[in-house]
Amino acid sequence: MKKLYQTYFRTNLPHIWCPGCGNGIVMSAFAEAMQELEYEQNNTVAVSGIGCSSRITTYLDLNTLHTTHGRALPVATGLKMCAPQLNVFVFMGDGDCAAIGGNHFIHACRRNMDMTAIVINNQIYGMTGGQYSPLSPVGIKATTAPFGTIDRTFDLCQLGKGAGASFIARGDVFHAKRLSQLIAEGARHKGFSLIEVLSICPVGFGRQNQINEPIELMRQLEENTVDIKAAALMNAEALKGKSITGILHNVDIPEYIEEYQRIIDAQSGGSRG
Repeated sequence: MKKLYQTYFRTNLPHIWCPGCGNGIVMSAFAEAMQELEYEQNNTVAVSGIGCSSRITTYLDLNTLHTTHGRALPVATGLKMCAPQLNVFVFMGDGDCAAIGGNHFIHACRRNMDMTAIVINNQIYGMTGGQYSPLSPVGIKATTAPFGTIDRTFDLCQLGKGAGASFIARGDVFHAKRLSQLIAEGARHKGFSLIEVLSICPVGFGRQNQINEPIELMRQLEENTVDIKAAALMNAEALKGKSITGILHNVDIPEYIEEYQRIIDAQSGGSRG
């Protein structure tokens, strides 16, 4: 772990996340995936938008881009088009990706460009004051819903599948080792890979919902997540209220940049010059 820390993290920075936050677990799981993938750091880029989770790019000792709210995917798209040889990862929060960045998310899935989007879903806007997000469960309290939300949530993985993402997985910060494996498997996939990470926010979410200890939020993750293989053996009643984790969708379809290059080659008689 010390070698992992020294290799993949910028070590001279202060800790900016609240005690008990799940973002550090996601960042460590990503570093372990990087070690497994054996990607060169100088050939790898991490892009983020705005939010607590987007601060991950501050700490990673890679090529990093910290962009504007909801716009991480368009920036990553332009980067990948200009330099297809790069390994591109995009870190977003549930609000950053599913609200202001929702349209960009849909079209990134549709294009199927070879990159890995890691969406950290803590069911709340943490950095900006605890507002509810499109992924907040009905009934939870937030600064913008002090008596409980009435907006229905949607399933980000189902949205990604409908929009055309070719690899979709869901992990969580309680099962950190499995999360690392899912990130690595998504990165190996040729095409747009979505990794939704169920996480915790003890301050923005927990305090407003009378959950005062981070460990209680972690217990809820343990109790309310079911691996897809186990879920296949359970009935609908047993799965009620549970989130299914693991690889949810994995298909091979044409990758965007390769298709784009095919058109260029066809118009230039096969020459790349």
